[in-house]
Amino acid sequence: MTMPLPTFDDHPLVVIWETTRACQLACRHCRASAIRHRNPAELIADEVGEYILRPLSTMGRPIFVLTGGDPMERDDLAQIVATANGAGLHPSITPSATPKLTLGRLKELKDAGIQSCALSLDGSSAPIHDRFRGIVGTFDLTMEKIGWLHQLKIPLQIHTTVSLFNLDDLTRIADLVRQLGVFRWSVFFLIPVGRARSKDMLSPIQQEEVLQWLWMLQEAVPFQIKTTEAPQLGRIQAQHGAVRVSSRSAVWDGNGFLFISHLGDIYPSGFLPIRLGNVRQDSLASIYREHPVLLSLRNPEDFRGKCGYCEFNRVCGGSRARAWALTDDFLESDPFCPYIPDPRTRTLGGSASVAGR
Repeated sequence: MTMPLPTFDDHPLVVIWETTRACQLACRHCRASAIRHRNPAELIADEVGEYILRPLSTMGRPIFVLTGGDPMERDDLAQIVATANGAGLHPSITPSATPKLTLGRLKELKDAGIQSCALSLDGSSAPIHDRFRGIVGTFDLTMEKIGWLHQLKIPLQIHTTVSLFNLDDLTRIADLVRQLGVFRWSVFFLIPVGRARSKDMLSPIQQEEVLQWLWMLQEAVPFQIKTTEAPQLGRIQAQHGAVRVSSRSAVWDGNGFLFISHLGDIYPSGFLPIRLGNVRQDSLASIYREHPVLLSLRNPEDFRGKCGYCEFNRVCGGSRARAWALTDDFLESDPFCPYIPDPRTRTLGGSASVAGR
């Protein structure tokens, strides 16, 4: 029987802060369309403390992820991590594998209280990964940085963006991840925002096949597997009779999840760039708890089409970012979900329980 899932009306579980859009890589899928140089209008450390970290310390103390661009482009990173750690926000970081990510800076971040680090692997070998990242040598640098993280005993997470570019390499990437001593493999499904293009997306059937494979793989590997913009994994868990669907299965854009840009703009996620306000002028807590867009995102009965009446919409809900990117309506059905809901749920208000399935 599936256990009741938590709700996130009061505070998020994860908050992502885009430290900067500067990055020395040229990734073909980059959500941020990263650039070479920092924007002088970026939030400074004191603003981060006042407008983000202080409010979050009273909002359930979520996981606080510093992303980019490349966070290592900022010289004040350790200061911000220390402030976040002092506020009880479990800071994590997702740097780019460039020469800026030195052993010395990793030591500084560990001393400041960083809880984990995520590095990206989008190919099992240098030719595939480096082509995806746009810079020759990135794969070798990633392997070097992974060794340093283990040396410093900083928990490691691997990110992989799945697209047609690396679909045939996924099993080899999984084998490599298995060897790397990670605690989680976070598998992202391409959303056509930033530099990403819809022509590189998996088809609905390919996506379903990958998710079914990930479900089976989870039983055979020592690390967690998490998906981003593929909440259908929650539906697959329930279909397979999972004793308990993870609370993370109930987290999606705007529901337990929030994104703040380098300029302070607030969004449901980095892949759903609907601006909700700005931390320099608006209350982060009020935006999260009261903004109409977020209230709709947290109510699957507001979703249109089959996502609205699907019996699994409380453990899936479809990708709101994919719906927005492909239909211009974030409440529309996820156009890449091949699942056909039980037609009886049309008369049940769209939120039939999956208990006992």
